[in-house]
Amino acid sequence: MSERALRGTRLGATSYETDRGIDLAPRQTVEYACQNGHRFEVPFSVEAEIPSVWECRFCGQEAMLLDGDEPEEKKTKPTRTHWDMLMERRTREELEEVLAERLAVLRSGGMNLAIHPRDTRKSA
Repeated sequence: MSERALRGTRLGATSYETDRGIDLAPRQTVEYACQNGHRFEVPFSVEAEIPSVWECRFCGQEAMLLDGDEPEEKKTKPTRTHWDMLMERRTREELEEVLAERLAVLRSGGMNLAIHPRDTRKSA
């Protein structure tokens, strides 16, 4: 067998390449700090756009870029409730009409609330 054969190693377990003779891309180190007081550095390429927020590697909170601009607030839509969507489809007068009709059916005994409409068991 060849001397170069790698016996007893798993695929992907270890890299046998070295960094000798390789010029790495120019880098810059940027410092972040979170609300819990953790400070850490992250290396970026000189050409990379530096994010203003990064996840803290110690506690997972959002860490802010030191000596950087505040992140821009993202515009969010206000939460639409069920009532808001209902009011887009019907007017208040129409809703009062529907309510009056349903109450009239209930009061006349047209719907028996004691027995569920899907209940197939016979009452004893």
